[in-house]
Amino acid sequence: MKVIKRDGHIVDYSPDKIENAIKKANSEVEEEDKVTETQIKNIIKFIENLKKKRMLVEDIQDIIEVRLMALGKYKLAKQYITYRYTRELVRRSNTTDLSIKELINGESEYWNTENSNKNATVVTTQRDYLAGITSTDITRRFLLPEDIVRAHDDGIIHFHDADYFAQNALHNCDLINLEDMLQNGTNINDVMIEKPHRFLTAMTIATQLITSVNSSQYGGCTITLTHLAPFVRSSYESYVRKYEKRGFSKADTEKYAKEDLAKEVTDGVQTFQYQINSMTTTNGQAPFLSVCLYLGETDEYKEELAMLIEEVLKQRTEGMKNEKGVYITPAFPKLLYVLEEDNIHKDSKYYYLTELAAKCTAKRMVPDYISEKIMKELKINENGEGDCYPCMGCRSFLTPDRSISLGNIAKAKNYKEGKAKYYGRFNQGVVTINLPDIALTSGKDMDLFWKIFDERLELCHRALQIRHKRLSKITSDVAPILWQHGALARLEKGESIHELLHHGYSTISLGYAGLYECVKYMTGHSHTDGGKGHDFGIKVMEYLNDACKKWKEQEDIDYSIYGTPIESTTYKFAKALRERFGKIKGITDRDYITNSYHVPVFEEIDAFTKLSLESEFQKLSPGGAISYIETPNLENNLDAVLEVIDFIYNNIMYAELNTKSDYCQQCGYTGEILIDDNLEWYCPECGNRDHDKLNVARRTCGYIGTNFWNRGRTQEIKERVIHIDNKDDE
Repeated sequence: MKVIKRDGHIVDYSPDKIENAIKKANSEVEEEDKVTETQIKNIIKFIENLKKKRMLVEDIQDIIEVRLMALGKYKLAKQYITYRYTRELVRRSNTTDLSIKELINGESEYWNTENSNKNATVVTTQRDYLAGITSTDITRRFLLPEDIVRAHDDGIIHFHDADYFAQNALHNCDLINLEDMLQNGTNINDVMIEKPHRFLTAMTIATQLITSVNSSQYGGCTITLTHLAPFVRSSYESYVRKYEKRGFSKADTEKYAKEDLAKEVTDGVQTFQYQINSMTTTNGQAPFLSVCLYLGETDEYKEELAMLIEEVLKQRTEGMKNEKGVYITPAFPKLLYVLEEDNIHKDSKYYYLTELAAKCTAKRMVPDYISEKIMKELKINENGEGDCYPCMGCRSFLTPDRSISLGNIAKAKNYKEGKAKYYGRFNQGVVTINLPDIALTSGKDMDLFWKIFDERLELCHRALQIRHKRLSKITSDVAPILWQHGALARLEKGESIHELLHHGYSTISLGYAGLYECVKYMTGHSHTDGGKGHDFGIKVMEYLNDACKKWKEQEDIDYSIYGTPIESTTYKFAKALRERFGKIKGITDRDYITNSYHVPVFEEIDAFTKLSLESEFQKLSPGGAISYIETPNLENNLDAVLEVIDFIYNNIMYAELNTKSDYCQQCGYTGEILIDDNLEWYCPECGNRDHDKLNVARRTCGYIGTNFWNRGRTQEIKERVIHIDNKDDE
């Protein structure tokens, strides 16, 4: 007889294990409650007489409990049940203990490279990771069904952020309603924060609010500079009053007021940048923040907003000093520059801002670019209007507002009746499906592929329902800054957030990874081929969307397709595929799988073809997507950057340029730090390989990482081909 263990492994039946387990329970009870050697043998004989070829270990244990009670040994049966439960806890906790030990001792590659913006040796990060290990343990043992845990472990799906899931109060990412908080007041740690009257004060308060908000969730957050622009005018008016009061002429008053304002804007932006990068959230890192630069969000304060955008781009181009006093590329905040009619053409009024953005991109990899033109074609709200708005964090996009007719369900104080609302909305969480695993499991049988696809989708669906149900139980009290004081809502104390989880107000994401490998295995072609591979890739994406549409209609929950970043999971999925299916050329022979719908990093393709091709797939990833091109150093070729920017505006909703901006502390080299064949980073100038003396910045998942990466992601970075020629450098 064979025994099927809890993890699915099959072992030989061993009567000794049964005998030992009963004897251990026997030793814990009084003499009259014990069973004899003969009775133990009879229980074993009963199991063997069932003549089963295979049995689940749980079924064997159930039979033992029933037989003990049939003998009238109820206290012994209870002791055996306790023993069984205790053994289960010990069995499951061993990996947790080991994880904690490896983290504290710095022995784990996983924890040292789990997040490229977290340093696992720093005590604040370790504290977050220790809490995360505990949360993951609780999640695995008590909160998720065994089949979902097993699927996660086997790399069939990925249940994201299990290290935060035990706290049912935490959601993923959001757009902060900074306007409501600044204009109408808010509260941090029971301290009232009233409306500021100066720009510098507003910027300082904004960083405090962002840090507090980011500490109350686990995903990224986004603000817009538009919400800070009114305070630029307030400061200007204050300076005007000062000089008028002193009797200055109108001309001198305006001159000196503008000079003072320029100084305050410079100081305010610098304060914001320093504080965002120096503060630490409860997640053990600087706030995961994106800042939107979108002139089209305001008419009244457009000039003030332009002034702000200009200063942000100038300071970000300069960079921030490292501990050696050298300007380097900071990871945050991520900048989102919206391309529109007012800034995209050379004769546009604000084209100078786009030129500054291009210069900043060439030097510091940001900003990323959102096309207002394309986005308004894709994001049509309940009123039939096209909307443009930023992503939440690095790539997660809200779906068009379908809650307009419901009115102000978040009770925001800046709500505009009948208008689409985006700031204050959020994402409930993500579960990702491993597309290559579906393909490989099917063995290229197309009918079987779709059958397995349905099974895996339902697995993800159940996992997402668990995420949703856990959030649906909380009240506004669990995170007042979010739900009571304006960041996301103005609910009453004790009020449920349930309504905000429905009606299209918030999203919940079905992630996907490895479209390329899936298509390549099933068709023999890349989804970039313009033929058979492309058509199958589109069909897979449509299938994902159809599933979400069905769930959404049934449950009034806004399921949405999300092109998962899978920073460390790309390595996990790749290893799982190789373990299950072996090394298959072009499919499982790398230590990573391809992100979302992307063209594989090793495929030779030019920038414009890549962006054009990916734009079709980006449309089918409405809950989150970003495309990129890989470039050499373009600081001396801004015309090339501007040409790409113009192409983005006309062809794709959201894209970025991955430039190079590294620094070697040992020899002072600036340029691109390289990776050798052993996947080790080194300075091409002096050969330095000490990570502590190398400042490397790479965009890995839509955002910039600066703390190096696991083996799989490092291999992916090494194999990236350049998508644009740098003719000026040839």
